[in-house]
This record gives sequence, structure tokens and C-alpha cells, in this order.
Amino acid sequence: MTELIDNFNNILWSGVLIYLLLGVGIYFTLGTGLIQFRHFGHMFTILKNSNKSDSSGISSFQALCTSLAARVGTGNLTGVAIALTAGGPGAIFWMWLVALIGMATSFAESTLAQLYKTKDDQGNYRGGPAYYMEKGLKMRWMGVLFSIFLIIAFGLVFNSVQANSIAQATAVAFGFNPLYVGIVLTIICGIIIFGGLRSIARVAELVVPIMAIAYLILAFWVMSNNIERLPDVFLLIIKHAFGLQEAVGGVVGYGVAQAMTQGIQRGLFSNEAGMGSAPNAAAAASPYPPHPASQGYVQMLGVFMDTLVICSATAIIIISSGALDSAEATISGIELTQRALSSAVGDWGAIFIAIAIFFFAFTSIIANYAYAESNMVFLENNHTAGLYILRLATLGMVIFGSMAEMPLVWKLADFSMGLMALTNLIAILMLSGIVFKLTKDYNQQRKAGKLPTFDIDAYPDIKKQVEDGIWEKDNLKQWNERGANS
Repeated sequence: MTELIDNFNNILWSGVLIYLLLGVGIYFTLGTGLIQFRHFGHMFTILKNSNKSDSSGISSFQALCTSLAARVGTGNLTGVAIALTAGGPGAIFWMWLVALIGMATSFAESTLAQLYKTKDDQGNYRGGPAYYMEKGLKMRWMGVLFSIFLIIAFGLVFNSVQANSIAQATAVAFGFNPLYVGIVLTIICGIIIFGGLRSIARVAELVVPIMAIAYLILAFWVMSNNIERLPDVFLLIIKHAFGLQEAVGGVVGYGVAQAMTQGIQRGLFSNEAGMGSAPNAAAAASPYPPHPASQGYVQMLGVFMDTLVICSATAIIIISSGALDSAEATISGIELTQRALSSAVGDWGAIFIAIAIFFFAFTSIIANYAYAESNMVFLENNHTAGLYILRLATLGMVIFGSMAEMPLVWKLADFSMGLMALTNLIAILMLSGIVFKLTKDYNQQRKAGKLPTFDIDAYPDIKKQVEDGIWEKDNLKQWNERGANS
């Protein structure tokens, strides 16, 4: 089983997806006029009014926190450690690169998700890649395929990955039995996910900012104590990324290939740019300004915070501690991160990481389920009857993951993620013309000093594709007035 999955992963990740991810990211970076660099400050400007919502959607801030809850998980702690042990310090450079380029990809997919969102039979906004495949491309079969991949990946496999990391971290720090950890985690997650998307968004809005800030405060404190080593750390990352460190040994090609593969794999798993996951949260939002592109900007910020801030902090802690050099071949994942932090702050470092990974992975589980929920609703043509079975299956995978072997779980995660990303990247390429139209419309209004507001009547070709009532003038007028008065 493991060998078969390995073969599929090698095909996906050693060629197809690496070039496609980088190619699509560069294409949208150029097509949007280097949007992630030129409009970097605007991402933060939009956050000022991101707590507004209406009766059909969650706020943009809740959507950001939900997507961050899924992003900021084991990829930031366990995934970075795996990338370092398997690909060396150079993997971090490629992780940075895929994030910077991927910000434009994230903008594109989240903007499309907002444009093509619908309402379910309870009046809540739903959307994501499956919806823009059906409405924008007229390919429901493609949306069905994507939804199945996402439900397997996020509803099932990824949640076992998150539970696995929690079980390992608590076993190292406290000696807890993984089975008991899995049972407690299942009960807590069950209470929240049975409350639906709004319950998940409220928990994410509360927990994610606190856990991220607490982790970064500790990380920056550790870095400040090792500030004299930071230039060497960055130099080491660059040298390994381009094979300069291995040049003498004559293994440049292999070293660079390993660094690229691990950095891109783990980077994508962490920030999810182009994978098609975050758009499911983006579509559920009532954006302000009331324009599809505004949610694209918000979700770009999520990619930046996840990889270029939190993942970088973890990598610097591990490299500067020396734990990577002294790690045995059997030490990887969360245990390496715990050892690195413990060497910097003492034994309580392992306990802190166990607590951090609990909250990181716990919020990832409930956010991952939210993504799966939206795609189950898509499969049922906007009905919610099948969600009970999905919730039970999700909780079952939490129990399984807490006791499973990590290598197999991570290989399954890479495989399912690869199929999702492949399907989504093809779709957003086919819809790129619409992304560029919306980007131009939004920024022309900004340049004219107006609040960007999407006028669907100005785009009759797009109006034929979107659901009636979502972007009508009366709705947007009320939304504008609400934003101005709040």
C-alpha cells in the first residue's frame, strides 16, 4: 500500500504539480500586475472593515480565521520539521517561494469562489472550486470530482494527520495514551462541527488570533536570544536551496531536487495556495467592499501569515537550535520541533509545543470539516441532508489518526492533496480571463477614489453564469449602507 502511494506521489510531485504550481502562480502574478507585491498594504486596509457580515454569510475576518485555522496546523510545526529532515535547510527557501507566488493563485481562486457563490436551502452562502467549475466552466462533472477529492482529503485524511500530530505531541510531553487523546479530541470537535459553519467560524475567530500571537511571541523571543546566529541561518538556507553546500560532494542535483520537492510539498500543505481549499471559506463571507476581489485580497494575507511568518519562525527555531544537526534518523516531525524549542527555553518548550499543536491542529480539524461540508452540500445540489454521515465519518478519522503510523498518514495526505490541486489549478487557468476582469474593475474603482462595488449588469456574459440575487444592485446597496453606518 505504502509503495503504491509512493509511486503516485512521485509522479504527481516530482514533475507535474511542481511545474504547474509555479507556472500558474507566475501566470497570475504577471496577469494581475504583481498584485501581491504592489498591493501588499491593501490586504491590511481591508481588514479594518472585515468584521461586518449579513444574515447569509460570515464576516471576512471570520472567513480569514477559518482558512487560517485550516492552514495554521501541523504544516507549520510538523510539516516544517519534515521538510528540514527530508530536504535540508534549502527546503525553506522553496517554501517561501511557493508562498510568494502562491499568494496570486490564492487571490484568483478566492475571487472566483466569491463570484460564483450560491445559497443553500437554509439561506447560507456556499461556494468554492466545485461551484465555479459548475457555473463558470459548465462542468459539473469536474466539480463532482473535485468535491470527492476534497471530502477524502479534508474531511477524512487531513483530519487524521492533525489528530496524529496531537497524539504524538502529547505523548512526548505528557506520556498520554494516544487512544484517550483521540477520544477527548473527538468529543470536543463533535460539539463544534455539529453546530455548523457559523459555530466553526465563531470558534476560529476567537482561537486563531490568540494561538498565532502566542506562538509568534515565543518564537521571536527565541530568535532574539540567538540573533547573532540569524545571518548564518539565512545563508545556510540559501546555500542548500541552490546546492552550494553540496557542490564539493558532487550531489548538487539530488540535493536541490530534494529541497525543491519537500519545500513545495510542505509549503502547499501549509498555505494551501492553489489547492482549492481556502476558497470554500472565502465564498461563505459577505465581503466588504462588496466586490468578489476584496475576498481575494483577504485570503492572500492568509498565505503570507501562514508560510512567511509562522512557518519561517518554526524553521529558524529548529535550525538555530542545532537540533537538526544532532537529530537521529528516526527523529522527525513534531518531536524535532519540541526538541529544538526545549533546547532554547528548557523542558517546558516541549509542553508549550504540545499545547500549541493541540490548538493549531484542533482548529484545523474543524476548519477542514467546514470545507468538506460545503462540498457535500454541492454534491447534494445545495441540500444539507447528508451532513450527519459526513460528521460521523470525520470524527471516526480523528480516532484513527491518533493511533495511525505517521509516514502512511502523511503519504495519503500528499496524494489526496495532489489530486485536489491538479483539478483546481486546471479550472482557475480556464477561468483566468474572469479573474483579470474583476481585478481590473476593482482597482479602477479604487484609483477613482470609489468604494469598489461589483456591478453585475456591466458584465452580461458573467451575469448569465452567477446565481440570481447574489450580486444584484439592491443587495449591494443595502450592504454598502450597512458598512458605511457601522
